[in-house]
Parts: sequence; C-alpha cells; structure tokens
Amino acid sequence: MRVNAAEQPTKSGENTVVAVILATSVAHFLNDMMQSLLPAIYPMLKANYSLDFWQIGLLTFTFQVTASILQPIVGIYTDKRPMPYSLPFGMCCTLIGLILLATAHSYPFLLMGAAFVGFGSSVFHPEAARVARMASGGRHGFAQSLFQVGGNFGSSIGPLLAAFVVLPFGQISVSWFSIAALMGIVLLWFVGNWYSRYRKANVRKAQADKTLPVSRRTAMISLVVLALLIFTKYVYLASLTSYYTFYTMHRFGVSMQTAQLLLFLFLSAVAAGTIFGGPIGDRIGARKVIWVSILGILPFTLVLPYANLYLTAVLTVIIGFILASAFPAIIVYAQELLPGRVGMVSGLFFGLAFGIAGIAAAVLGIVADRKGIDFVYWFCSFMPTLGLLTIFLPKLEQRKKA
Repeated sequence: MRVNAAEQPTKSGENTVVAVILATSVAHFLNDMMQSLLPAIYPMLKANYSLDFWQIGLLTFTFQVTASILQPIVGIYTDKRPMPYSLPFGMCCTLIGLILLATAHSYPFLLMGAAFVGFGSSVFHPEAARVARMASGGRHGFAQSLFQVGGNFGSSIGPLLAAFVVLPFGQISVSWFSIAALMGIVLLWFVGNWYSRYRKANVRKAQADKTLPVSRRTAMISLVVLALLIFTKYVYLASLTSYYTFYTMHRFGVSMQTAQLLLFLFLSAVAAGTIFGGPIGDRIGARKVIWVSILGILPFTLVLPYANLYLTAVLTVIIGFILASAFPAIIVYAQELLPGRVGMVSGLFFGLAFGIAGIAAAVLGIVADRKGIDFVYWFCSFMPTLGLLTIFLPKLEQRKKA
C-alpha cells in the first residue's frame, strides 16, 4: 500500500488509484461477509432459541437501526474532521459482535451481538466510501461500484458459509470468522495510512465548492425522491434477504441447504449488478440508471409470487441484477446534488438503506406471522411502481454542461 499510489492523487486529480479502491472493496467484502452471517443463520437461531418471526425481524431491526442511526452522524462529523483510523476501529466492533453471536446463550445476547455488528458497519461505510471517492480520479461511478461490489459479494458468500460451515458445526463456528475480521483490521490500517498521507499532501488544497447545482427547494425535493427510491429498493430486498429461505422452504419444500444456495444465487446477482451500475452511470448518467434499475424490475416482481421453483430462481437472479445497479447511481447522483458533502451523503444514504431494511424486516416478519409468507411476496411485488418518482429528479448532466 506504500507504493506511489498514495502520492499520485496529490499530483493530479485525474489519476485513479485502483489499488486503494480495491483495498476498500476487499475490506467491504470481509465486513459484509461477516454481517451476512446473521440473516444466513436465522433458521438455525429460530430453531435453537424457539424464536418467532417477529423476533427474527427484531434481530435484523437491531442490526440495521444501529447502523442507520449512526452512519449519518459519523459522515457529518468526518466531513469536518476526517478520521483515517476509524476504519480499523469499525472492524474491531464487528469482531466483538461476531464473538457475541457465537457464544450467546440467550436472546438478549444475540441482540447485543447484532448491535455491535451494526455499530461496526456505521463506522466503516461513510469513511470507506469517502476513501473510494478520493481515489477515483473523477470516475466516481466506477469507484462506487468497485467499492460496493465487494460488499455485495461478501453478502452473497454469507449463505454459503452458513450452509457449509455454520450449520454443520454449530453456532460456535461463527467465531471462526474472527480471522476475517483480523485480516480486515490489518488491511484497513494500511488504507488509513494512505488516507492520512493523502490528507497531509493536500492540506493546502482549495476546499471543495459546495454550491448547489440546483435551487435549495429542488435539492430538497430530489433528496425526498431519492429517499423514497431507497425505500422501494430496500423494502423489496429485505423481503428476499431476510425471508427468501423461509419462502422457498415453505412453498416448494426444499431443504435448508438448498434454500441457502438459492439465496446465494440471488445475492450473487446483486453483486454482479452492482459492478455495472456505476460505470454505466459514468457513461449515460446516474439518473437514467436509476430509471431502469427501479422501474425495470416491475414485470419480474409481479410474476414472482406465481412462479414455480425453477422460474423463481431465474426471476430472483434477474431482479437482483437489475435492482442492484440503483444504489451506486443513487449515491453518485446525491453526491453531485450536494457537492462537498461526501461523508454526509454516504452516511445518510448507507444509513437510510440499513434503517429501511431493518424496519422493513421487522414489519414484514409481523405480516408473515399474521398473513403468511406468501402474502409478503405478493404485497412487495408492487413496490417498484414507486420508480416512477424518478421523473421528479433534475437532469444534473445537462446543468453541468451548461
């Protein structure tokens, strides 16, 4: 990490330091891989602790809300006072959460473990996203996609690890992934070193221009629209990430391991879709990508509740791939809408994503208890219609050219 990559961006804003972005992506992979173990082991926890669906939802709620409340606060604070070494600190919190989840003997300790994992996420994401943008050399969509795809691949690996490691060896095997946390701590320490050197080398650089490209009223309306689009995306994702295994086991009678493999296919499609969202947004504009990624999945979501097992697997892969391209585009669009506020924007939207997913998981769990898991997927199939709200987003690309 001490190669000239750390010095290049100080000489020219046009250089993309791929090594640094890759390092944040790998750390994101490790971070989200460990976090994804929690929903992946829900069936085992449900059996071990005799949990109801609402208690499963509360676990997700605790993790997501812990992350979502703190992320904007961390982002706003670090916009004014950057903290390069907060990155390894966040990974340490995730490590503590893993150990608690592995050794918990009661439900409150499971909640405490979920909270620590969420806190680690809240510290990691805003600053890691900032580092990725710093190293982007102006290729912001590319940097966001590369950074986020690490997290998506990490999330997709979780169900496989649960199926082939945690389920056969029991809950205590969650602690084995402490090795991944230690690797992440070391890697993020080097990223923190690069970040610190970058700041010192650019200490005399002019501050970023914070002039809004649109009126304040238009900017506020756009933020509300983006928040609603995040709501649409993550309510639907929550229905799949938290309850897809239960849905396939209930409806098609598949085994727990088969259900985990189906979840892995879906999450892998999400990871693949993330790779394309940012670079395509760099070429055609983030707004167009948002249009396609949210509204474009509607035909597939409407068919999903009536599909057989094979078609369900195919449809969820298509939905995951298209829907995943939205988040990098939304982040980049919001950063352009509010220039000079990278930490606040990253923290706000990562936090909003986690919070909505957590609340949605809890609410959908209650609905599943009362109405059945099939009703959840029928109801959520209509969510992408909110993609029509994209029409209210201003065309920032045209304003830039003007």
